[in-house]
Amino acid sequence: MGIIYAIANQKGGVGKTTTTVNLAACLAEKRKKVLMVDMDPQGNATSGFGLNKEQQLRTSYEVLLGDAEPEECTQYLKDFRLSIIPSNMNLAGAEVELIGIERREMLLNEALEGIKDQYDYILIDCPPSLSMLTVNALCAADAVIVPLQCEYFALEGLTQLINTVNLVKKRLNPRIEIEGIVFTMYDNRTNLSNQVVEEVRTYMPEQVYETMIPRNIRLGEAPSYGLPIIYYDEKSKGAESYRELAQEVIKRNRKKRKA
Repeated sequence: MGIIYAIANQKGGVGKTTTTVNLAACLAEKRKKVLMVDMDPQGNATSGFGLNKEQQLRTSYEVLLGDAEPEECTQYLKDFRLSIIPSNMNLAGAEVELIGIERREMLLNEALEGIKDQYDYILIDCPPSLSMLTVNALCAADAVIVPLQCEYFALEGLTQLINTVNLVKKRLNPRIEIEGIVFTMYDNRTNLSNQVVEEVRTYMPEQVYETMIPRNIRLGEAPSYGLPIIYYDEKSKGAESYRELAQEVIKRNRKKRKA
C-alpha cells in the first residue's frame, strides 16, 4: 500500500521544492515506485526534472478540476525512474474556480485515491502558502514532511503549520500527522543553526530527522540544469544528504507498517 506525503511549509525559500525533487529521485534510485505531484503554480518541481512547464497540456490543474484523470496527466521520466504530474501557472486560477464547489478541500484526495496503491510513495510539492491548494494536499496526504530552514523566523512558520495540520486532522483528514522535520541550509559553524535545531528537537524530538541538509552550492546549481542533485553531482554533500534522508523515510515507513 502506498503512502502519500505532503512536503509543506508556508514560508518560501526553505528548500521545500528542492527537498521534494531530490527526495523523489533518491527514493526512485532505491528502486521504489514514486509519483511526484506538483501542486505549486510556479512549477519549479516540474522544471527541476527538466520539463518545460509552459508546454505541459495536462497538469495537476486538470486533475484538481476533474477535467482529466491522474493517469492522463502522469508522465514517466525514464531518466529519473519516477513519474510526475506536472504543474504550470494555470493552477494559480484554481483558487477562484473552486469557489462554490462542494467538498473542494477533498478534490485531490478523491483523485489520488484510485492510484495510491500503484506507487510506494507519492510526494506532493505544496505552494509556499496556506492556500486551498495546500489544504487539498494535506487532505490527500497520510503524513507531512516539513523542510525547515535553520533561522529564527522558521520557528514561527512551523507553529502556524502545526496549527493548520491539527485543524485539518480534526475536521477533514483524521489520518494525517507530521511525520518528519528536515533541517535545510544547515551550517554547523553558526550558533543560530545549532540553536534552531536544539529548540525544535526539544519540543518535537520524535519528528526531527537525523539527516540535515547542508548549505551546498551544487544543490543550488542543479535545478538550472533540470536535474536532481544525484544526477548533477552524485558525490556532492547535497547528494549524500538526500540519499540519507530517503533511507530514513523508508526506515520510518517500514516501522510504521510493522506497528
